Amino acid sequence: MNKASCLCGAIKLQIDAEPVKVSHCHCTMCQKQHGAAYATYARFRRDDVNYLQGEDKLSVYNSSEDVLRKFCRICGSNIEWGCSERFPQWVSIALAAFDTELLLTEIKELHSDSKVCWLSKA
Repeated sequence: MNKASCLCGAIKLQIDAEPVKVSHCHCTMCQKQHGAAYATYARFRRDDVNYLQGEDKLSVYNSSEDVLRKFCRICGSNIEWGCSERFPQWVSIALAAFDTELLLTEIKELHSDSKVCWLSKA
């Protein structure tokens, strides 16, 4: 069982599974939404994700034709990403929202063609 929450604690989730897939997404929409070089999400079956509190505090942004991005309307924390119509059975939860340590075996890189040029200049 995994737990996740937003920055202010208004939203709390319980995920009753390990992730099916974890990825760093370098698309420009994820960069803009997260204010970072990439966003890291863990994918789960929607049936395994349960909101314990604060689901009414979620704001939804339809960032493209069928992608819904959900975030806390109080603190702005990114919570979930999902396809509204094509894949309604899946949801991806922002990895930084997790309060429990996930056992990750592999992290895939997505949309590397829009990877920022300054990421490897540290």
